[in-house]
Amino acid sequence: MTAPASHLAPAVRQTSLQARVPERPTRMRVSLAFVEDRVNVWLRFGQPTAEIVLDRWRRVTMFVPGTVCCRVKWIGNVSGTALWQLLVMQAPTPFEGAQRVAGVLPGARVLLRSDGEAQVEAVLAVIDAIEALGIDPCTVAASYWRKVGHRLGAGLPLPVYTAERHAAHLARGGRE
Repeated sequence: MTAPASHLAPAVRQTSLQARVPERPTRMRVSLAFVEDRVNVWLRFGQPTAEIVLDRWRRVTMFVPGTVCCRVKWIGNVSGTALWQLLVMQAPTPFEGAQRVAGVLPGARVLLRSDGEAQVEAVLAVIDAIEALGIDPCTVAASYWRKVGHRLGAGLPLPVYTAERHAAHLARGGRE
């Protein structure tokens, strides 16, 4: 007696779509560095869940999805300042679209980007004013950071973040 042909066929292993998609890191990794008179990349604000010191000059901070941080980058050379850049970023959730940013893995939702000394100093002044109100810049509405970026690009006066605006943001559940 012979077995039916269906039992002789090799078993086809079925995998879910989730198993076929490459796994993305669950935390955003931001590289920071300091080499005197050459490179200074630091966090202006943010609450990393972990920090890994790679060597005397470099370290990596990690952020859970949804958290906001601000990275400032200054690069100099023998002639002086070569680059000023400030980024306010939000850590992406898995499978959410993210922009590629040098030194940030797997990427980030860029809420604000300012380039050049004048723009960076203007945004740093805004951050100082927010902190003077007793508000953690990490909890500021993402729409406010976007608005600051748009105003910078248009050359318009920067909006003021008030305690009332922050209270309204928190009343909405702190979401956009």
